[in-house]
Amino acid sequence: MNDNVLGRDDRPRFFLAGNASDLALELPEPRHDVALRTLVRSLAGMQKEALVVSSATGAVWRLVSDEGPYLNGHDEAPFPLAFLSAGMAASYVTEITELAGQRGVRIGALRLTQDNYYTMEGSALQGTMVGGALPPEVKVEIEADGDRDIRSLCADAVDASPLNGLLRGSNTSRFTLSHNGEPISLGRVAPLDSPALPDLADWFEKVTVGGPDGADRLVLRSDPADRHDGDGGRGSSLQAEQRRTLHVRATCIIRDDGVKDIAINLFRPTGSSFQFLSEEPSHGRPGRAPDAATLISAGIGFCFMTQFGRYAAITRKRLDHYRIVQDTHFSHGGASGRTGRAGRADPIDTHVYVDTPEPEVFSRTLLDMGEQTCFLHALCRTDLKPRLTVVATGRPGD
Repeated sequence: MNDNVLGRDDRPRFFLAGNASDLALELPEPRHDVALRTLVRSLAGMQKEALVVSSATGAVWRLVSDEGPYLNGHDEAPFPLAFLSAGMAASYVTEITELAGQRGVRIGALRLTQDNYYTMEGSALQGTMVGGALPPEVKVEIEADGDRDIRSLCADAVDASPLNGLLRGSNTSRFTLSHNGEPISLGRVAPLDSPALPDLADWFEKVTVGGPDGADRLVLRSDPADRHDGDGGRGSSLQAEQRRTLHVRATCIIRDDGVKDIAINLFRPTGSSFQFLSEEPSHGRPGRAPDAATLISAGIGFCFMTQFGRYAAITRKRLDHYRIVQDTHFSHGGASGRTGRAGRADPIDTHVYVDTPEPEVFSRTLLDMGEQTCFLHALCRTDLKPRLTVVATGRPGD
């Protein structure tokens, strides 16, 4: 078993950096309304650490990820797809509540259940393994005034989410690649039209714990994985040839204090359940929990990095350390930003840094296979229209 770095770390798993102004992490110029820069580094095995800074607030969130037994992980933190699901659900709920207020629709209890499905097919050794994403299924159970078209409101709110910009159409991710500290040419993936950024690995050691009280409760493991043979058994997702479908469910409600409470369940492969909290920033200040765009950006970076570790393990190649600097660009929400438009986003730009004694060709293939098998880069390059079901559960206050 690989080293359990997170198990020895006595800091909160998620926290707001207490020294964000001292870090002064540079951000790309926003192409829409908000730009986020996400730094991710490998720790050991499937454990990873991220720093996410947003142009909306300048706040820096530290988040971590691990995998369950299916990838021989220690299960110390949420799996990568949990972050995307939590951020997506939180964004949809934000847009529903904001749009209801703007349209004068009185709503009460709201529960959003979201099912995300992904596929993995082919052979890693033959280079034919491909990750895929299927349309999300979204169910909204809501108390609302009976004389309003609540289904139309929810459909418009889903379109208004900034994530709409990644789901709809085809967004081809772009990359640079550095091998043992030196930029090298790419293989199959699309290149960025700018040079590689400096490696920002040192920033992780500079971050101090800050933020709201209760940071250790921003994410909790609510139910451990069943460690059994079969779907989700130890190492099952490390098979060289695969043909399977993954299923992640997010269930989001709004607490009395306005913070979104999101339960995440991994049904296939069988994994642990987690509870996330999320809150959107207001008046230039970070919320009490990571916002939706931060969770989404971290999830994309974590998922991409997992594919590097998986490919190296399957091919039995030595991969000492690997890191990325990833830029994501989103519009404000059509409702929450009062733009009245569908949410927009730009293709993801990622700078990749690989430390390995293997030759350059391995790093090129590693990047090609990482992009090809990443579920969330597949989500970006596939046109996906969420399948929406709305259930009116009564009138507010009944």
